[in-house]
Amino acid sequence: MPAHIRVPRRRVSAWLAAAAALPFFPGRLGATAETYPNRLIRIIVPWPAGAITDLTARLIANQWATDFNEAVIVENKPGASGTIGHATVAHAPADGYTVLFATNSTYAIAPNTLASIPYDNEKAFAPVGLVLRSPQMLCVNPDVPVKTVPALLDYVQKHPNEVNFASAGVGSTSHMAMELFMSLAHIRMQHVPYRGGTPALQAIVAGEPIVGFVDLSTAVSSADSGMLRMLGASTTERTALRPNVPAIAETLPGFQSTTDVALFAPAGTPGPVIHRLNTAMKDAFKLPQVTKPLLEAGLILVAGSPEEFPQYFAEECGKWRKLIETQNIKLQ
Repeated sequence: MPAHIRVPRRRVSAWLAAAAALPFFPGRLGATAETYPNRLIRIIVPWPAGAITDLTARLIANQWATDFNEAVIVENKPGASGTIGHATVAHAPADGYTVLFATNSTYAIAPNTLASIPYDNEKAFAPVGLVLRSPQMLCVNPDVPVKTVPALLDYVQKHPNEVNFASAGVGSTSHMAMELFMSLAHIRMQHVPYRGGTPALQAIVAGEPIVGFVDLSTAVSSADSGMLRMLGASTTERTALRPNVPAIAETLPGFQSTTDVALFAPAGTPGPVIHRLNTAMKDAFKLPQVTKPLLEAGLILVAGSPEEFPQYFAEECGKWRKLIETQNIKLQ
């Protein structure tokens, strides 16, 4: 791990210890694993219906209902940069019947941009696993006379203090992606935050802010209809859905940003229940009725384990914390 990354040690240490212990829980927890689940499961999505997290949760919920032979419902609890939904799960019983489909904008970024959150972010959750990643596309209004990332950099440098960029809100992954882009390119644009990815996309299409990062799944239709121009992909390699669009890293080495979705349960949820949820998530990703719409949306399926999550979390949280500090991003 790079020396400059500062890791939230209490949380990562706790997760590492829990992950190491998961396969070796004493036999007294066996009954929990054998009888779980035996009633309705709530999946909390801290974003509005129609978002990537919501789509993923509903596809998996449908399969879980069959797998578990129990009702599984999705509840959308948006607001406050995702922390309202997170708080719902943080304060729920640690029994596996209330789980969270979260994004890195909340679990890795929000603690560094919000003045306060209504739960202990270092102790409230137990990771079930990283679910998927959503590539972001650097997009411009088609009236802007640029067609490549180098051309955009040149345009911004020739129009100092004139170029505005849109984001889904302060601390969103689209905001952080642009901050990382500007940091690596040594340029500056003015931030115009919106209340979500859809309003930000609409603003770019209207030519208000002329540029911004948009999740690939929501950018495709606008790009195909000529209302938006894609300049670069946020992943280290080109995306399978748009292989003709270069990766930004081809121009700015080291650039990488995605909207990540992870599955959590309340802290203290028994290890066998965590593993049952993880297995069910992985099993769902073996089925075309679940994977086909996700892959068609350009998403990168991960289906990671609880044991793998702490290292990922440490790197993700450290990366964005350092950027927030160096770019002097103000607290809300």
